[in-house]
Amino acid sequence: MFTIGDFARHGRVSVRMLRHYDATGLLRPAHVDPASGYRHYTAAQLARLNRIIALKDLGFTLQQVREIVDEKVGTEELRGMLRLRRAELETAMAAAAARLVQVEARLRAIESEGHMPTNDVVIKSVPSVRVAELTATAASFEPEDIGPVIGPLYDELFRRLGAAGITPTGPGVAYYEDAAEGGGRISVHAAVQVSAPLQVSAPLQDGSFRILDLPPLDEAATIVHRGSMDTVLPTAQALARWIDANAYESTGYPREINLECPENREDWVTELQTPVTRL
Repeated sequence: MFTIGDFARHGRVSVRMLRHYDATGLLRPAHVDPASGYRHYTAAQLARLNRIIALKDLGFTLQQVREIVDEKVGTEELRGMLRLRRAELETAMAAAAARLVQVEARLRAIESEGHMPTNDVVIKSVPSVRVAELTATAASFEPEDIGPVIGPLYDELFRRLGAAGITPTGPGVAYYEDAAEGGGRISVHAAVQVSAPLQVSAPLQDGSFRILDLPPLDEAATIVHRGSMDTVLPTAQALARWIDANAYESTGYPREINLECPENREDWVTELQTPVTRL
C-alpha cells in the first residue's frame, strides 16, 4: 500500500486534493489506520485517480466526474455531455480569439501613436427604444452637411412635442440612412426618446413627427465623443479604424446618443453606436 504522500506523488496531485476526494466520497482510501488516522491507498486505485484527473481536465465538475467513474452515466448521456463541453470550449476559444485581436490592435495603436489610446471602444448590444422623430435630407454624411440640417430639425421637433404635450423621457438619438434619391444624399433622423403611444403624431407644414420603436442592435461598436459634433470626425475615424483592426465589419451608419447637451457645445458628450458584425 501507498501512504497518502506516496500516492499523491504517483498520481501527480496534492495531498490536500486527495483529502478532498475522500471527504466528498470521490476516492476513498483503501485503508485508514484507526489509531493514527493515516490514509493508505492501493496501486489499483491509481486507475480511478487517473480517470478522475482526465475527466477534470476536460472541464467536468466533481459531481459529473463521480457519476461517470461510478458508471451512473450511460454512453449516450456521456456523449451528450462531451458534445456540450465541446461547444462550451469552442465558445470560450472564440471569445479568447476576439480578445487577442483586440490586444494586438491596441498594441499596434500604441506602436503607431506612441501612447495608449484614450478613446476606448466597447462592443455591446443596444435595446430597442421608442422615439419621436423628424426627418430631412442632407447632401452628404460630412459634418458640414449634417450640422445645418440636424440642428433645425431638433429645434422643430422639440417645439412640436411641446405643442402636443409630449415630454422627452431620454436623450436625443440621431441616426442616418442613404436617401432614396441616391447621389450620396443622407436621410437625417433627429429623434428623442419618449413614452408616447405609437399612434401619436402632430401635423407639420412639411409632414409630421413620427413615434416609432427603433430596432435593437445585436452588436454595436461604441465610442464616446466629447465636444461639439462639428469636431466628431476624428472620433468617428478612430471608431472606424478600431472596427477594421478588430475583425469587425460595419453594417450601417452610427447612431448618435446625446448623453449631455449643455449650452456650451464644447461640453457635449455623445456616444456613437455603429452596428457591426464579426468577419
